[in-house]
Amino acid sequence: MGRRRRSRELALQVLFHLEFSPGDPQKAFDLIRLNFDSKEAIKDFALDLVRGVVERRPELDRWISSASKNWKVERMSKVDRSILRMATYELLYMDDIPPKVSIDEAVELGKKYGNMDSGAFINGILDAIYGRIKEHSQASM
Repeated sequence: MGRRRRSRELALQVLFHLEFSPGDPQKAFDLIRLNFDSKEAIKDFALDLVRGVVERRPELDRWISSASKNWKVERMSKVDRSILRMATYELLYMDDIPPKVSIDEAVELGKKYGNMDSGAFINGILDAIYGRIKEHSQASM
């Protein structure tokens, strides 16, 4: 498994923890790292994801909500919601990652950590978000 995938898993664990115990993301990150013995090599990217999601959570939730026709963000499972926020952050703010990679990685995380429908659910929402991002970028050209 690649470093970025392991980083995403670490970030997911931290974001999931913050769903139950809101607070300082750095303290949550340090706590999860200590308890799950994560390697130093995956720390930076994971911490960037956590900080980005926490700082931009209201905006990310608006994007997710606009792409989710039948589900309110607060009704989604905590795992799916955390994965969607992380992937939406990547799509919007991490230009060095191809959108298809962010979406595929999120779908795989959903299959591994979510329920049996999570992969398809996450894929559908992220495809809609990516479509809107492309529309916005084309309109601004």
